[in-house]
Amino acid sequence: MPGAQAGWKLDPPYTARHLLIALALLAALLYTGQRTEMDRMLAMTGQAVGNLLGLSPESQVVRGLGRVAQSMWPPALGEREEVARLPGLDRQHLPMFSHIEVQENREQHLNPASLQWETKLERIEYLVRPAGYLWTVFVKMVQTVEIALWGTLLSVLVSMPLAWLAARNYTPKRFTYTLARGAISLLRSAPELIVALFLVLAYGFGPIAGVLALSLHAAGFLGKFYAEDIENADNKPQEALEAIGAGKLKTLWYGVLPQVLPQYTAYTLYILDRNVRMATVIGLVGAGGIGQELKGRFDMFQYGHVATILIAIFIVVFLLDQFSARVRAKLI
Repeated sequence: MPGAQAGWKLDPPYTARHLLIALALLAALLYTGQRTEMDRMLAMTGQAVGNLLGLSPESQVVRGLGRVAQSMWPPALGEREEVARLPGLDRQHLPMFSHIEVQENREQHLNPASLQWETKLERIEYLVRPAGYLWTVFVKMVQTVEIALWGTLLSVLVSMPLAWLAARNYTPKRFTYTLARGAISLLRSAPELIVALFLVLAYGFGPIAGVLALSLHAAGFLGKFYAEDIENADNKPQEALEAIGAGKLKTLWYGVLPQVLPQYTAYTLYILDRNVRMATVIGLVGAGGIGQELKGRFDMFQYGHVATILIAIFIVVFLLDQFSARVRAKLI
């Protein structure tokens, strides 16, 4: 009827069922938060913020972090080694920018004959390399990047066939689909650090264990991402190729790969970035790279050297992130 208002009803976006689910999740979070000491974490963090603002007289967090910061500054740049511990040192041809420094120490000892304290002068020669530790860190970081590169390359080679078999629209049979999906889940479920522990036992200390640990774990992630992009690719180019008699492999190569290549590149660059960071972690268990150097210096309480290593890791990750951003901008 003219002038009559049309009757309509807008269903509420949230019902009592949604409210019950939200309350159940909140209760679960509160329960698990108490078990993981989230309340204590909030209290200590609040106390630290209050201490920094001058509202709290003392904070364990601020005191602990301040002590660590003091011990890590300044970062170590050079190295000093006793000449007596370098039997092959050629004094006429020292390493570049190096010099020998003599340190005199006066020590008192008791003369057993006269029962008098006597002062003994001890001269110790040191080989000083002003930028020696920077070079050591540089060499270790290069090895770390190499481990990450090879781990990424092997992960791509392993994940490509797995992704083809794990894509529902291209796998030959249901059995191969289940088997490929299971293999991808298995590779993804084992953390790199745990895999590296076993591989160190098998291959010994060194970069081999690091490369294999990173590649196996990353292959699980890439296999999953690659397979899902194959399944979600636009069907129209594939149908056109199939209509002119192209087989599955040619359809995948010409109809799917051009669509997913930008995403594949982004995934691979992300895995490379992640592998660089994880290569420093698996080095803690002897799998090569800067991680071994980091653990050794940390165990000897040489926190200035630790600071140098952390700065080097940050610089490498930052530069790699800039490189990845430029590559993605050109491809996407």
